[in-house]
Amino acid sequence: MENLAEKRVLIVGGSSGIGAASARAFAARGALITIASRNQSKLDFAANEIGGDIVTAILDTTDETSIESFFANANSFDHIVVSAAETASGPIGQLVLAEAYASMNSKFWGAYRIAKAAKITDGGSLTLVSGFLSIRPSKSSVLQGAINAALEALARGLALELSPVRVNTVSPGLVATSLWSKLNNEARQAMFEAAAARLPARCVGQPEDVANAVVYLATTPYATGSTVVVDGGGSIA
Repeated sequence: MENLAEKRVLIVGGSSGIGAASARAFAARGALITIASRNQSKLDFAANEIGGDIVTAILDTTDETSIESFFANANSFDHIVVSAAETASGPIGQLVLAEAYASMNSKFWGAYRIAKAAKITDGGSLTLVSGFLSIRPSKSSVLQGAINAALEALARGLALELSPVRVNTVSPGLVATSLWSKLNNEARQAMFEAAAARLPARCVGQPEDVANAVVYLATTPYATGSTVVVDGGGSIA
């Protein structure tokens, strides 16, 4: 397993949730961390919470020009993680097409843009974050399943194209992040408890669970073209 001391790691979407947890996990192993997102105040909060010499960067994954400019002015990274995405939810019969386009633009094309522009050292890695709906579709979240499946296919192809850079995907199930903060505390807790009762793992995922898989893929030289599912058994339940 690779020693991460002094390795340069970029976490796109590193200001919250899975991205922030991944940044903490890499930092704990001595990596030099840059976290990027569209919101400077969230970046500052996350950097303070992680501690150490965390670098922050404003980066909008839907803006090709800003992505190209960022990487043109940055040194190569040893590892890059892309967890930034904003996707709309709902049955396709009710989802406005503009929202569907925006979701694909954010999660799939955002990762594509990063992969196209990024400078990654040979033997380094690019890790994308998809979701278990790619293999366990939901009739109320068809779009998310399709985007996640597309991301995983993208990673497999990029593993061939970008070699010797390694490209992998982590596919989480239900994870307790700020994504669910729109629900009141009682409703959110009830949802988590109901989900945990259905899952073989009997618990809802935490961002740190997914971060463990992200670090594993980044530090395992034999891992490329892989999708690691971290879903509490949701895809088989």
